[in-house]
Amino acid sequence: MKRKVLVTGAAGYIGSVLVRQLLERGFEVRALDHLRFGGESLLGLLDHDGLEFVKADVRDVGAVRAAMSGVWAVAHLAAIVGDPACKQEPELARSVNLTASKGVYQEAEAAGVGRFVFASTCSNYGKMKDGDGLVTEESELRPVSLYAETKVEFERYLLSQVRTATCAPTCLRFSTVYGISPRMRFDLTVNEFTRDLVMGRELVIFGEHFWRPYCHVRDLARSVVEVLEAERELVAFEVFNVGDTNENYQKATIVERIRDLVPDARVEYVHRDEDPRDYRVSFAKIRDVLGFTVTRTVPDGVREIRDILASGFLVDPYDPKFGNTTAKPQPS
Repeated sequence: MKRKVLVTGAAGYIGSVLVRQLLERGFEVRALDHLRFGGESLLGLLDHDGLEFVKADVRDVGAVRAAMSGVWAVAHLAAIVGDPACKQEPELARSVNLTASKGVYQEAEAAGVGRFVFASTCSNYGKMKDGDGLVTEESELRPVSLYAETKVEFERYLLSQVRTATCAPTCLRFSTVYGISPRMRFDLTVNEFTRDLVMGRELVIFGEHFWRPYCHVRDLARSVVEVLEAERELVAFEVFNVGDTNENYQKATIVERIRDLVPDARVEYVHRDEDPRDYRVSFAKIRDVLGFTVTRTVPDGVREIRDILASGFLVDPYDPKFGNTTAKPQPS
């Protein structure tokens, strides 16, 4: 019998990649999304025998309850994603990222769903105390944005559930994402920097020396699949950073990787001594426990973004639809 996975936020930047990977691995997928930014990312899949699409808001308890029918696992990606988007709509962010997320888990537990994979973030680490060290899953969480605060609080909620719960949660702290997706975004560091420099714009960078880990969208999505395919005992009530320890970068280093391909790039650095986020992350746990390693690096991502821009594949890479804060919501 095929295992059915409910993916919330299925039409999103990571969700639309995850849905494809699950289908390729033989899972059945119930894709749930409000389509706030449209559903074009799933258009090519709608006739797939293994896919069922549900247009619904995760705040709609009735719709979420109905969507749990016959589900083996939940991959919960639905959220107001990123610091700017949460700052722009703080009440909505709290409602979706925290209140509704608790409701999704409660409905999963009530329906007897066995697995619950939550897309969290390495932003939870905030600004690390030891500038020369690496944070791990055991490190103190120091969120400095509403986005990270909601992720931290929901993580704590999941991990506080009784160990005898039917629905075993796993929290995946994603690195900063980049790369090509069916729901393309250019409001992400690697994608944005590459776009601007390839398109001949001058790039102004603040706080070039602060650290952050990066991971390709395909690898982040694959981490969810690998957790679902792992033995339950290995992942139940566990937290995993998702990425690669060698893929911690400073902004200035990312620019140098782009300059390898765009040597005439124009960049201005504006020094800033304070930045709300500065963290280098260890990914040893997910490597050692699940054997997870990345298949793409930041230079790979830079090349693929450069290539689609150079080909003219995107009519206007500055279209507001390629962002999470300025894109106009689609009519309900």
